[in-house]
Amino acid sequence: MLDDLDDIHPLFHGAPKSTEFKKLRKRIVQNVREAIEQYGMIERDARWLVCLSGGKDSYTLLAVLYELKWRGLLPVDLLACNLDQGQPGFPATVLPEFLSKMGVPHRIEYQDTYSIVVDKVPAGRTYCALCSRLRRGNLYRIAREEGCSAVVLGHHRDDILETFFLNLFHGSRLATMPPKLVNEDGDLFLYRPLAHVAEADCEKFARSMNYPIIPCDLCGSQDGLQRQQVKGILDQWEKNAPGRRQKMFRALMNTRPSHLLDPAIFDFQGLTIGPRKEADKSGIPDLG
Repeated sequence: MLDDLDDIHPLFHGAPKSTEFKKLRKRIVQNVREAIEQYGMIERDARWLVCLSGGKDSYTLLAVLYELKWRGLLPVDLLACNLDQGQPGFPATVLPEFLSKMGVPHRIEYQDTYSIVVDKVPAGRTYCALCSRLRRGNLYRIAREEGCSAVVLGHHRDDILETFFLNLFHGSRLATMPPKLVNEDGDLFLYRPLAHVAEADCEKFARSMNYPIIPCDLCGSQDGLQRQQVKGILDQWEKNAPGRRQKMFRALMNTRPSHLLDPAIFDFQGLTIGPRKEADKSGIPDLG
């Protein structure tokens, strides 16, 4: 990648020159390209609403999408969007000033969903579920108003893995955040291009670029969240066996319905038997 000022998008101006950062940047870009191609996210001449919270993940998402677009590898129109939900102390000027400085087309929308969440959620309960639903509904509305065909979110590999275990432990189902989804109304795609990117890489990238990271004061400040508990379990597993997160993530891409227990996705009743299989040359029969 060339880094002459005339050859890169402003989002990459001032990027570290170290070999370590260049490898990190290349790895993230490759991971995003892989997800976009593997899950068929590109619709030529489409318009994407790229959702920004101001966190490390959304900055990484925005930068890499513009990297790909700058290189001619992402033939879509990008509109950055921040939904200011009225959280106390939210620095409302940070994102619009940053996006204007970077020359990124954007829309800043103010909707006080915070007051609704505080009013509706009983004391001692977490805000996340209701907050997420209200945010998603507003983002879908904005996407329609702006003529976008897709809402693009910054969920990364670890978010997807944590959601899988949340569903496993608390929802009694095998499910997670898919990289590509159609909304319930059937008129918008929802994309997660960071699906293959590790959270640690997003953290290193955004901080190395000195992006003005805004902490989450609404959900992340609450203790005892189930997601935080799952994250702690995965952290410990990763510490005991480095690389385990990636292996578990790859397992989500390598499912075998015939070796699970769901008759809705595999016809167990329709299974039949035939002639006995011959043993191979080793003398060991093929057990399937």
